[in-house]
Amino acid sequence: MKTLAKLPVTIVTGFLGSGKTTLLRHMLDNAQGRRIAVIVNEFGELGIDGEILKQCSIGCTEEEANGRVYELANGCLCCTVQEEFFPVMRELVARRGDLDHILIETSGLALPKPLVQAFQWPEIRSACTVDAVITVVDSPAVAAGTFAAFPDQVDAQRKLDPNLDHESPLHELFADQLASADLVILNKTDLISPEDLARVRLEVAEELPPAVKIIEASSGRLPLDVLIGLGAGSEEHIDGRHSHHDHHHDGEDDHDHDHDAFDSISIDLPQADEALLLDALTQLVVQHGILRVKGFAAIPNKPMRLLIQGVGTRFDKHFDRAWAADEARTTRLVLIGQDLDAAGLEAQLRAALSA
Repeated sequence: MKTLAKLPVTIVTGFLGSGKTTLLRHMLDNAQGRRIAVIVNEFGELGIDGEILKQCSIGCTEEEANGRVYELANGCLCCTVQEEFFPVMRELVARRGDLDHILIETSGLALPKPLVQAFQWPEIRSACTVDAVITVVDSPAVAAGTFAAFPDQVDAQRKLDPNLDHESPLHELFADQLASADLVILNKTDLISPEDLARVRLEVAEELPPAVKIIEASSGRLPLDVLIGLGAGSEEHIDGRHSHHDHHHDGEDDHDHDHDAFDSISIDLPQADEALLLDALTQLVVQHGILRVKGFAAIPNKPMRLLIQGVGTRFDKHFDRAWAADEARTTRLVLIGQDLDAAGLEAQLRAALSA
């Protein structure tokens, strides 16, 4: 009986808004026939990230795609790894003869080290290996000294973690994401000057072992051969990578992070004028401290669906596909934030759209 080779796994980490999902989408669009399973870890009960990734051309039918996108939606992967991650990986291990690679996108708050350590578990270690941990860096944010595009919102999420008591939590989390990296992507390089980029590169390099490569990208557009096939075997050496998070759990059998203060609400709306919708969402973000907006919109007289992703008050949008003939043209949004009033937000949106 032929022994199957270990299934390589690429873990993509980085702050909210750094470009992780864009990078994964690029990788899937350029899979070149590789059979790739995707695990998406993100807040949002509708799993909008999964919906976005399902639009990629990964060489399979819709039914097959639905079976290859796994979403872990109840918190950071660091916390849920023993609850949801193991059964998902066990299912993928059972199907590894049908797969060539696994991609895992962590949430913007996830610490990559505990996830990599999960690949030391015997049942996973015998079948999978971490090909590489890729950390995506928001270069303009690092140049500005904020490390994340929207530091106040990311910091608000961090402060909900009772296990952390840092003077500079964003900087320390940034350092922890780099500490586990086998490859670092300085993203959004088209948005900063060459001088600032050189300064960012030096600052990032100070946090890395000499063997870890740093590459530059705009919107994650990199050849797939640069991103996979690194053969790092990260699970073999991750225990020797220091992170600030390590000492916060010394002597603790479990670290029960408290994300209960986060709300992820879904809102269904009728067709909406694009400009009115974006203006209304911007107002909601400003007034209610919404961290993230994801979803799809039906625009009157437009044959295609509008995909919307918002981090803070910055919104990216594009028409991703045509509406099916038998598909209801509705708008569906997920709003993520703290202490959100679902009914009040929906009422405010509807009022703004009917103005």
